[in-house]
Amino acid sequence: MRKLMIGLATLIATAAIGLPAWSAETATIWVRADASNFMPKVVEAFNKSHDNQIKLDIIPNAEIITKYGAAAAGGTAPDALSLDLIYTPAFAASGQLEDITDWAKSLPYFAALSPAHVKTGTYHGRIYGLPFSADSSVLIWNKKLFKKAGLDPEKGPANWAEIEADAERINALGGNIKGYYFSGNCPGCNIFTLTPLVWASGGDILSDDGTKATLEGPQLRAAIDFYRSMIKKDLVPAGAQSDTGANFFAAFAAGNIGISPSGAFAIGALNTQYPDIDYGITFLPGKDGGWSSFAGGDNFVVTKGTPKVAVVKQFLEFAYSLEGQTLLAKYGSLPVRSDIAKQALKDLDPRYQIAAEAMAKGRTPYSTVFNDIINSANGPWNQLIGEALYGDDVEAAITTAQKTMQSIIDTAPQ
Repeated sequence: MRKLMIGLATLIATAAIGLPAWSAETATIWVRADASNFMPKVVEAFNKSHDNQIKLDIIPNAEIITKYGAAAAGGTAPDALSLDLIYTPAFAASGQLEDITDWAKSLPYFAALSPAHVKTGTYHGRIYGLPFSADSSVLIWNKKLFKKAGLDPEKGPANWAEIEADAERINALGGNIKGYYFSGNCPGCNIFTLTPLVWASGGDILSDDGTKATLEGPQLRAAIDFYRSMIKKDLVPAGAQSDTGANFFAAFAAGNIGISPSGAFAIGALNTQYPDIDYGITFLPGKDGGWSSFAGGDNFVVTKGTPKVAVVKQFLEFAYSLEGQTLLAKYGSLPVRSDIAKQALKDLDPRYQIAAEAMAKGRTPYSTVFNDIINSANGPWNQLIGEALYGDDVEAAITTAQKTMQSIIDTAPQ
């Protein structure tokens, strides 16, 4: 009998070795297509090193918000989602996200996480989203054109007067060369690159809590006048007025633009796709100096009621590790932990360090109706840009946009 029991125990133990870990679970995560370079790499590394697994679905940029909203309403949402951080307040207000406040604040590096991301992930004092990926807005200049124009190719402009003066020198080279470029009919592009000029000058377009439009401030008017001056002097190509964003990066990459506001993403794109372009990176300046940046990228949110919260948290903690942050940096995202950003970027182009500094101190407008007031092609922000920069009545354009934006905000959940 004793031998029989020993043999049976050995058989059970041997069989158990071949069984899967019963506690292992798989969580589903959605991400927008913009993250298709780095997110699969992070998921692959996590899955190789953990019993719990992540199933990743990449959703087209234009579909992810409506698709997630419908899935959440229908009970078929993924366990978690990496979404453009600007939409976090709206989903938090709708009650579709898990409150992760206590866990978030327990992270030993919580204070080092991108403050702009954390702010947009906070609703009524509770945290519903944390930073995942990041981008920042910066100013880039073409060193070859600077040198041809007799400018110091190693020194980027540090205020608006220098931008305009340098652009004039570049423009004087003639031909198809122009001093400055921006996408005039792209609301997302201009919130990313024009508002930092306003912030760095001491102004804003929204109150800190997103309940008041502040378009009538003198700093925005000054930024509009600055752009109008460059447009009037023909420093900006005529095609910029109708550009919906298709040439946001491509115009500078063509090699005939002297200065352009852009994003950290341009560093990798220029290095790999346009290696012959010698360029510099600096901060987006205020009228008289200083600088600011739009902190873009994605927040990571958890669907309310998911039973896979533990798996999702484990994945995000891996993404926040030095290994995870280094993978993100290597494949196209700035680190979101400022305390290890330099380590994560140490083997990459040193210009990323400037972009990372810009992101760490960057800002993001907070609104539960961001899409309606800012991103929409028919919204008040885009109408303001078109009418104020290219129209005849700047004051009327500002007044109309202010009233329209405030009206939309007043009817939204706060």
